[in-house]
Amino acid sequence: MIGLTAFERGVVAHLVADWLLQNSWMAVNKVSLRHPAGWVHGGINAACLGWALGWPAGLVLGLIHVLVDTRRPLDWWVQNFKKSDTAPDARLIRLVTDQVMHFVCIVAWAQWVPR
Repeated sequence: MIGLTAFERGVVAHLVADWLLQNSWMAVNKVSLRHPAGWVHGGINAACLGWALGWPAGLVLGLIHVLVDTRRPLDWWVQNFKKSDTAPDARLIRLVTDQVMHFVCIVAWAQWVPR
């Protein structure tokens, strides 16, 4: 991905892994660390992010991705900060918030981890 910043490469890698390469089995079952779906999905993210940002980023961000996808951080944020768990558009709020959590991790890596 010539000409893109580290953040841009990370976002493209994340979008490919989370939207193009994630299937229903992963999306439904990734919430449990005991289910292989989360680890498969995390591995796909790790591979894509590793290709875009280097293998250390892939390993770290892939693991963080697995943890975010348990929905525990998302549940806490929606219930305690956003106070929107019962809003009519709660599903959309959760989807967007989940993606922002992932992007913030990519931003942090791209900004503060030397290449």
